[in-house]
Amino acid sequence: MIIALTFSISLSLSLSLSVSELMLSVHSVDLLSSKMGQNRMEHHTDHYHGNALIIRRGQTFQIELDLSRPFNSNTDKLHLDLRTGPLPMVSKNTHVIIQLVEELEDDRWEAKIVERNGNRIKLSVNSHAKAVIGKYKLTVTVESPKGGSATTRDPRKDIVMLFNPWCEDDTVYMDDEEEKKEYVLNDTGRLYYGTEKQIGDRTWNYGQFLEGMLEACLYVLEKSEIPPPGRGDPVNVVRVISAMINSQDDNGVLAGNWSGNYVGGVSPTAWNGSVEILKKYHKEGGLPVKYGQCWVFSGVTTTVLRCLGIPCRSVTNFQSAHDTDVSLTTDMYFDEKMEPFDELNTDSVWNFHVWNDCWMARPDLPPGNGGWQALDATPQETSQGTFRCGPASVTAIRTGQVYLKYDTPFIFAEVNSDKIYWQRNLDGIFTQIQCEKKAVGHCISTKAVGSDKRNDITHLYKHTEGSEEERIAVETASRYGTKPDVYSTSMAEDVSLEVKLEGEGPRMGADAQLTIVMTNFSSQTRKTTLHIQVAVMYYTGVLKGTVKKDKMPVALKPNEVKAMQWVLPYHSYQDQLVDQAALMLTLSGRVSETQQVLATQTSFRLRTPDLSIEDVPLPSFLNSMVNKSRLQLNFKQCRDTFFL
Repeated sequence: MIIALTFSISLSLSLSLSVSELMLSVHSVDLLSSKMGQNRMEHHTDHYHGNALIIRRGQTFQIELDLSRPFNSNTDKLHLDLRTGPLPMVSKNTHVIIQLVEELEDDRWEAKIVERNGNRIKLSVNSHAKAVIGKYKLTVTVESPKGGSATTRDPRKDIVMLFNPWCEDDTVYMDDEEEKKEYVLNDTGRLYYGTEKQIGDRTWNYGQFLEGMLEACLYVLEKSEIPPPGRGDPVNVVRVISAMINSQDDNGVLAGNWSGNYVGGVSPTAWNGSVEILKKYHKEGGLPVKYGQCWVFSGVTTTVLRCLGIPCRSVTNFQSAHDTDVSLTTDMYFDEKMEPFDELNTDSVWNFHVWNDCWMARPDLPPGNGGWQALDATPQETSQGTFRCGPASVTAIRTGQVYLKYDTPFIFAEVNSDKIYWQRNLDGIFTQIQCEKKAVGHCISTKAVGSDKRNDITHLYKHTEGSEEERIAVETASRYGTKPDVYSTSMAEDVSLEVKLEGEGPRMGADAQLTIVMTNFSSQTRKTTLHIQVAVMYYTGVLKGTVKKDKMPVALKPNEVKAMQWVLPYHSYQDQLVDQAALMLTLSGRVSETQQVLATQTSFRLRTPDLSIEDVPLPSFLNSMVNKSRLQLNFKQCRDTFFL
């Protein structure tokens, strides 16, 4: 009896050990990808057709694994592999190995077990905010102590990764919810055409969520042959999309046609949306669709970028210049008899032209140049050998900083070039006979957020016509063109301008005082009027909006160094600040006596009050409750709390 009982206990222990050491394998993987499921709803991808797992980077998602036995965290191991592109590599961020961790942290790939139910476990997976976008193949690998490892891969289950305007760490982050609804989730819009005095509009069906559209848009991206590692940077992506939407160079989506003869294709005016165009291009294996003009190129671009997760809108510029020689002017040439010189008159002004704005931070540019970026898929001029244009910072266009990439000079000329008339003299030299300063860039239009009304955004692209700031921008830009002497150059450049911050800078919650220092290096007096503008800026360099404008007349004595105090009142910014409390100060002006242009930008941050934590004796009743020698406080939790 005793022998039998001993044998039974021994057998029971043996069986118990063998179960825990059994080979662990994955029976099935559930990506929880239904349209109305948690993943799709939380990632704002429930609008896309079908039940694929479509997620946005920088955000957690859940998957469930059905295992051969319960998972033992002490002895079993598990990791996920995600691969994208033809040659996935860890060093190129196209092969991602996701390990299990106890707690998830931001801005990294990792996974955590959040639920257990017998043999089934649920994982919460965190993705990196700069992850490569596109299709990923998922592999699950499990290891048991004595059972070796097992790998499960389901070729039918792809994960599609998109840009994420809802994630603060993604460079396409947009904080305004209504703007995200308009520029990412809205699948219809309005395009504007005609003349500035007779503006017409037409409805356009972007249709980015319809059946087959995600596949078609990803196909355009793959057809561009952009290396998969480059698909993590929205600057790269929008630049190749602007090239791929036209068929020049690369057999892109649309063949342009302005001849009036549309035999063999569809008239550009007959299209009313992007869906048929992109589906046809995908179905026919990359054969360009016939035909498109500027509004069609723009509408298709909006569809592709919104589908990939980049905020985008179509923009119409009336009286839009086409500068063909990078002079940053629109030139008209006449002979001695004032007859037009047709062979030289290659510049033109279109009644209207439609391009795109896309939204992103620009860490590759100086602070303040993030936000809306101009992008043009209509093939007009080549950029680095390919018919494409942008992304160009709209802020840089407005201020004439045409030396900032990409293709800023071309778009600046479209909206703010002067129309200059030249006449050939008897000696063959051309002389400037007239300068028309308000000839181009009128009524720049896009659909308003949340309505079908037209929103005039001319002020984003240029200062008020004829203002000193606008003239400074034009003349600043012209210095970098092929005709740098078209405007009178300054007689001297003997005045300097700089901004100084006292100590550690202004404090939040009080008036911000800045010191503007101007130096006159000449032996004569100098006068100017400084135009001052302060805008709230995100830490990414995106400007949120202007909080104060001002003018300051300045008179400098010979060889004088003048330090002037300028104050930004607390009430001007108190309700406008965003994270990091950053501001951008822009100064510009022109010296009256010499016509020297003065301009500078300074970014600064409002400093939060210092938090001082001191050790104090605890009351006896607390001393008995706290068994620690030091109380650790998290600044984020207590910064708004006052301890008495």
